[in-house]
Amino acid sequence: MGDRFSSYSSGLKNGLPISIGYFAVSFSLGILMRNCGLDPLQGLVMSLANNTSAGEAAAVGIIADGGSYLEMAVNQAVINIRYFLMSAALCVHLDSNLSLGKRMLIGFDVTDEIFATLISQKRPVSEYFAYGLATITIPGWATGTVLGIIFGEILPPSIVSALSVALYAMFIAVVIPPAKKDGRILAIVVVSMLSSWLFTLEPVVSYISDGVKIIILTLAISALAAIVWPLKEDEE
Repeated sequence: MGDRFSSYSSGLKNGLPISIGYFAVSFSLGILMRNCGLDPLQGLVMSLANNTSAGEAAAVGIIADGGSYLEMAVNQAVINIRYFLMSAALCVHLDSNLSLGKRMLIGFDVTDEIFATLISQKRPVSEYFAYGLATITIPGWATGTVLGIIFGEILPPSIVSALSVALYAMFIAVVIPPAKKDGRILAIVVVSMLSSWLFTLEPVVSYISDGVKIIILTLAISALAAIVWPLKEDEE
């Protein structure tokens, strides 16, 4: 019992800075939700069920455009497919005797930051450590969303407009460091930006919703990058 509590407490401690970061990002996401007409309760439920900044930002855009459920499902599958790979890699770090239900519970809160924290622990990773992470990070994400929606109604329009771009600033901050180190990543980023821009100008595809554009561009550019720069065995 003592080991379980110690592991859980350690998870809470390690998850605190992640939760604070989530709160800041989800606050700006809440402002975007408010701009497309979602109320605090809807934002709360959405963020409790989804722990993905890129996925939720894309979902909000699809909701604003009046997209279909199919478009939403495919869009989320494409954007969040990396979590399948992370979850598969995480399995070897968990106790081999851990039940499927507990693995699914841990997998529910797999994000980039949670994955990095879990695999940095000594094997096998305690399930209670993972529960501690989830206990503090999920509320941090959901609370920031709710407060973003609420304060989006209260704050002056100029401040709301400034805060609404914070989420996109985070995405840029994630992309810039690896792009500076690897020319291939920089090339992919540039191609992605140009392709997205051309999609807004070309009459043949300009009518397509943002959600479908993301699906098409993600699959096409990823496939092109895999063909041009295939991963060699010694790089794995």
